[in-house]
Amino acid sequence: MSKPGLISPRARAAALHDLGERSSLVSRQRVGAARRRRARVLAGLARVSALILVALVVVGGVVAAHRWVTTSPRFAVAAIDVHGVSRLSADRIRTVAGVAPGDNLWSVDTSQVRARLEGMPEIRRADVVRALPNRLTILVEERRPFTLVHAGRLHWLDEEGHVLGEETRAVAPEVPIISGLTEDELTTMRTAPTTKARDAITLIRALLRTGGGLAAEISEIDMGRAEGPVLYTVDGVEVRLGTDDWDERLARLEGVLAQVATQEVRYVDLRFRDQVILRKAQPR
Repeated sequence: MSKPGLISPRARAAALHDLGERSSLVSRQRVGAARRRRARVLAGLARVSALILVALVVVGGVVAAHRWVTTSPRFAVAAIDVHGVSRLSADRIRTVAGVAPGDNLWSVDTSQVRARLEGMPEIRRADVVRALPNRLTILVEERRPFTLVHAGRLHWLDEEGHVLGEETRAVAPEVPIISGLTEDELTTMRTAPTTKARDAITLIRALLRTGGGLAAEISEIDMGRAEGPVLYTVDGVEVRLGTDDWDERLARLEGVLAQVATQEVRYVDLRFRDQVILRKAQPR
């Protein structure tokens, strides 16, 4: 039997007491961590609150500024300046633009104004610029007349094949006029060129590239034939050109017209490769 106070392997383990003393630093360790966590949470909430406050102030300022610039008489449109017009009138441009004096400058949708102007057949490009504090500037690039197309009435055509408008006066264009197009085709060409119109313009450019006086000798290009364009000279000679190789055929035509200048020729047929067919006019 073990004696009291002695520890042996067969004896029950006695309870061991903590004989050490906690320092003040150890005793407050968990309490300090909790305080730091609370401080961090409070600091985060304070930052979020500050950001929200700043955002509200900024939004309020933006709203107030927007209300001021869109209602202030200082930005009421006093004048609409139009630049770049020659065939069109500035008043017509202002009417199509749809902006009236007194409208707020910042409330004008410049993209919509530009779209309305570029929807005009006579306008190729338009820009709309705000000029502070109360002026609107419209810059337009008009489509330039290139030749006339005849379809019951005369209409001007630009170099891209867009119809610009009717011509009621007697005029003499510097390049051949175009015929053989229908009224329906002219209506379509107000918004998009047709294949016939593009081909006719390509042919006119080929005539101008010859460098001689061939373009001046051609008065009309008929695009209404199934076998291809037919040219008419100022002397009334019909030239059947065919559907392709226009540069090569026009080079041949220049020489042919020089040779038959003194002859009564009804038509010249250049549709066959390396061959020219002439038909003389019937004697009267």
